[in-house]
Amino acid sequence: MTGLLTPELRAGLRRQYRSEAADKRPLVKLFDPLSAATWLASELAEDGDALFGLADLGLGCPELGWFSLSEIEALRLPYGLRIERDLLFATDLPLADWAC
Repeated sequence: MTGLLTPELRAGLRRQYRSEAADKRPLVKLFDPLSAATWLASELAEDGDALFGLADLGLGCPELGWFSLSEIEALRLPYGLRIERDLLFATDLPLADWAC
């Protein structure tokens, strides 16, 4: 595995990007181990970098939209930490339910 996404997760996110389904479920949860910042991703665009999902930077106003995987992977946090992927994350809830 290189970066935050395994090949299997990339494939699942790409499948959902191509899907006509109205509301897709998030497949990936990324988080900042030093703050409340969290990203839930449900799709990965053709460019292999643009993720669609819910971004909650811990300020009380989560937003649905596109964010850059490479920018998230490039973040360097204090103490040598980086953004992490929740290895146990799984949900049957659609992304819209997380946005409430």
